Amino acid sequence: MPAHDEEELIGPCLDALLVARAAALRRRPGLQVGIVVVLDDCRDDTARIVRERLAGFGPEEAVTVVIDERSVGAARRAGVAAAAGSGAADVSARWIANTDADSRVPEDWFSVHADAFDDGVDVLLGTVRPDFTDFSEDDVERWSLTHPPGHLPGNVHGANLGVRADRLDELGGFRELPEHEDVELVERARAAGLRVVPTLDAPVETSGRRRGRTPGGYAAFLAETYPRS
Repeated sequence: MPAHDEEELIGPCLDALLVARAAALRRRPGLQVGIVVVLDDCRDDTARIVRERLAGFGPEEAVTVVIDERSVGAARRAGVAAAAGSGAADVSARWIANTDADSRVPEDWFSVHADAFDDGVDVLLGTVRPDFTDFSEDDVERWSLTHPPGHLPGNVHGANLGVRADRLDELGGFRELPEHEDVELVERARAAGLRVVPTLDAPVETSGRRRGRTPGGYAAFLAETYPRS
């Protein structure tokens, strides 16, 4: 999980991840679930909040990486490298589940990603929805009309993206791009003929803010589609 100056949102994000981790371990006691947070040029209170939330976890359970790149692609790449240094040694037994610091995963999130690994999925495209507390009533209605139950668009969201570690390695990993590193990776995966599967299971709730940490991305989409008057 990359994070750049997310002191307002990273606490609830980590709380949700820890709840999902505990649920997955209850369901599968032998499963190893590690959390990697990459602090990218954080100048606010993000690092302290992360330290507090992850205090008491061992290096195979939670790792914090510090970089100074201001690049979400570089942050994801650094996170994957850190994950490779802990837990199971066999990369073919690993799954990289990605989310963002302004998002909250549901309780079954890790379990859904683990099931995708078991089912032989190479890349899992999860869905996201905005935090409706950031929306007007009209915006919520518009969202509901354009996202009816069962609608599976297959869009790429770094806040809910999973990939087998060995396939990620074969693809050369995330590119060190300032944004859209997730879309670019999936394009390479599809070009390589990998099994890319969209799912409606375990949707992630992400911030409904209109100004994000990159010029594009989900916040820019919301700003264009649901402008504030």
